[in-house]
Amino acid sequence: MLDLFFETSWEVCNKVGGIYAVLSTKAKTLQSEYKDKVVFIGPDLSDDNPFFVRTKTVLDSWREQAKFPPGMTVKTGRWNVPGKPLAVLVNYNCLYVYKNQLFAQMWREFGVDSLHAYGDYDESCVFSYGAALVIESLVAFKKAKRVVAHFDEWTTGMGLLYVKSRLPKVATVFTTHATSIGRSICGNGKPLYDYMTGYNGDQMAQELNMESKHSLEKSAAHEADVFTTVSEVTARECEQLLERRPMVTPNAFEQNYVPKGAKYTAVRRAARKRLLDVASALTGETLSADTMLVATSGRCEMRNKGIDLYLDTMNVLRHLPEHTLSRKIVAFVLVPGWTQEARHDLKDALNRGLAVGLFNPIITHTVHNEECDAIYGKMNYLGFRNQEGEDVNVIYVPSYLNGDDGIFNLTYYDLLTGFDLSIFPSYYEPWGYTPLESVAMGVPTITTNLAGFGQWVEKELGDNNLKTGVKVIHRTDSNYDEALAQIVESVLNVNAMNTREHDKLRRAAKLTSKQATWENFMANYMAAYKTALAKVDERTAK
Repeated sequence: MLDLFFETSWEVCNKVGGIYAVLSTKAKTLQSEYKDKVVFIGPDLSDDNPFFVRTKTVLDSWREQAKFPPGMTVKTGRWNVPGKPLAVLVNYNCLYVYKNQLFAQMWREFGVDSLHAYGDYDESCVFSYGAALVIESLVAFKKAKRVVAHFDEWTTGMGLLYVKSRLPKVATVFTTHATSIGRSICGNGKPLYDYMTGYNGDQMAQELNMESKHSLEKSAAHEADVFTTVSEVTARECEQLLERRPMVTPNAFEQNYVPKGAKYTAVRRAARKRLLDVASALTGETLSADTMLVATSGRCEMRNKGIDLYLDTMNVLRHLPEHTLSRKIVAFVLVPGWTQEARHDLKDALNRGLAVGLFNPIITHTVHNEECDAIYGKMNYLGFRNQEGEDVNVIYVPSYLNGDDGIFNLTYYDLLTGFDLSIFPSYYEPWGYTPLESVAMGVPTITTNLAGFGQWVEKELGDNNLKTGVKVIHRTDSNYDEALAQIVESVLNVNAMNTREHDKLRRAAKLTSKQATWENFMANYMAAYKTALAKVDERTAK
């Protein structure tokens, strides 16, 4: 039985990436288990936060009497996601004055090297320090005895270490969703998997100028009562680079994000219409209703996320002999870039309902860094022009899809339902929320065995060439061309399907997603929390 449960992340009420999806979908199950004993802690970044609801809660009496360093304030309310859990947002700007003192303490007590810090290191640390002060204050106010504090990613590591130092009776859990060093190794084009046993994390941190982040992450991993990660592939990475074997707690998805019945049909129809309208306006070609719509999405990491492989796949498909494809393919790249604004000419064409054919028909929004945008550059290098008569078009959408992007004006989940296939050929993907989200929305997906989700599918369901709604491609450090050929073949298989066959595939995808829900996966987290509490009992018994 728990008195309080805390989860701290930079992405609480702050939609940035995959961790937001992890925590926001997990919230409902946590709430059902520990009703209003669950408190999510995130950064206070805006007075107009659509994900946070300021309302009366059981935390009001605590907030009114809480004493923090001068200038530090908190907002209390609820996270506007299923389950509506309690949330505390920390305004941490005043805490920078304590940075040197905090870093010195962390060096003395835990050997954390902050000397080589740069970028987002300072901000992450002062935020997590503020989060730790919230935990310290709430535990004292509630006189809580059985407490678990869960911290996500290196960005919250200093908060965990502060709790470890000041609150030894609080059970701590640290989750790395991807090690900072592993991601950096891949991002720098180095082979991670074939040479895994040859890497030393501390040495690579020096080589890649990652000493401070790695030092903090490694200290948090070792000091936490329980250290977890999201997949077996990342567990091996943690064991080698952070030198501690973590528990594996796979991620899941909450089915109440998926529209049902007639609503789903309406959402999918609206999404397909908008996707086809945008493609028609850009290219000048009136596209038929059976056009095959394909997507990839995620962070702009060309190699790690397999965006390079996705674009090369479309390049191979568009150069196949005439009549090889059963129907035209329009492939979207839904990856946020440094967006400037929605294209005015495209908005005008959409407003007038015209398939006009625009100058530069491969992109939906203008970007500030057009000359050095990696995706835009690769598309131009491959010669994508979306000219009349081409069997394959590729369209880059460099905007967050929050429902107000100016072109689609649909959320990512709503737009996702309109696709016939998604492709996430990742090289480095600790879990892989994007393919899981895709199958939950009834969209068959292609992923790889280097993604945690892909490994889970292979282990639990087997890979039956898309019969589960998921095709798992074998990827290594050295089989790029082989993986490319497998993806091309899989796309051709889906392209040749008739409506009945594709509907069957979509149903299979939905069934697969229902096996990867929090209802099924939460037991792994509960085991981690139980183990962390047992460690506290051992400490206090000594």
